[in-house]
Order: sequence, then structure tokens, then C-alpha cells
Amino acid sequence: MQKAENGKFVSVHYTGTLDNGDVFDTSQDRQPLEFEMGKGDMIQGFENAVRGMALNESKTFTVTPEEAYGDRDENLMRSFPRANVPPDMHPEVGQTVVLQSDQGQQVPAHIRQVDDEKITLDLNHPLAGQSLTFEVTVVGINDTPVQPQNGCSAPAGCSPDCSC
Repeated sequence: MQKAENGKFVSVHYTGTLDNGDVFDTSQDRQPLEFEMGKGDMIQGFENAVRGMALNESKTFTVTPEEAYGDRDENLMRSFPRANVPPDMHPEVGQTVVLQSDQGQQVPAHIRQVDDEKITLDLNHPLAGQSLTFEVTVVGINDTPVQPQNGCSAPAGCSPDCSC
């Protein structure tokens, strides 16, 4: 019986929920999530929990913030002068904007506060500081990918530095 192990391309159907029961992501009504075990494209806790699972096996597990997107870091709150915002942009609390790092990497940020003088952005991952519970069923284990590879599998499974 094949098991999910490093080097294998594993496909799973999943539903991810927060402690309050809210679903933050699911593969329902979509293709299963496919990833290469051991490559590091998945959050550590997700990959660790799937490792060793067999085809058609299901399980539910919870990933701590340390094995997911880390704890919230209040040092990742940044304020920028309102004058630096393009005139055609109308920032609102709750919006997500994309910044570009000095290395050219895109970094999503969430607008937390807007006033006449400044805009405050939260650069933490939206799921930082949260325990994540997943219901997972392994639906494929292969030596080569079945789905086209686009660099990142899905929001729930992305590593913390993936820009999905």
C-alpha cells in the first residue's frame, strides 16, 4: 500500500476550519490539492500530518500557529503617510493591497486603519496566530504530478513565504 512520503505527489481533498468553526478554505467543488511531499511548499504542520497517510485514508488534525503561519507579530504593523497613496486609490479598512519588497517579491498587506494623515497596514499572514483544523482525505499518491504545476498549490497549503 502506497503511503504519502517524501518525493511523492500527494492529492488531498480538505476543509480547513478555525477554532470558532469558520471554514477558511476548502477543496470542495474544486480539484484536490496536489503537492510534492518534502518539497516545503506546504505549511509544516499540514505536511507532517499527511506524511504516512495511505490512499483513501481520512483524518482530522489541528496545526498550531508555530507549524502554520506563526504567531502574530505586532512589529509587522506599518504606517505610511496618506500622501504616499496614489490619488486614484481609495483605501478602506479590511482591503488587501499588494506591496513589493526590495527583492521584488509581492507581499500582501491588510489595511487596518485609514485616516487623513496615515494608513496602517498589517503585514502578518491573515491566519497568523491561529490554530488550524483540517479534515483531509488522501485521493492520490503518485510518482509524478497529475495536475499542472504552477509553483503553489492552494492558500491553505502554502508555505508562509508563498505568494498564493
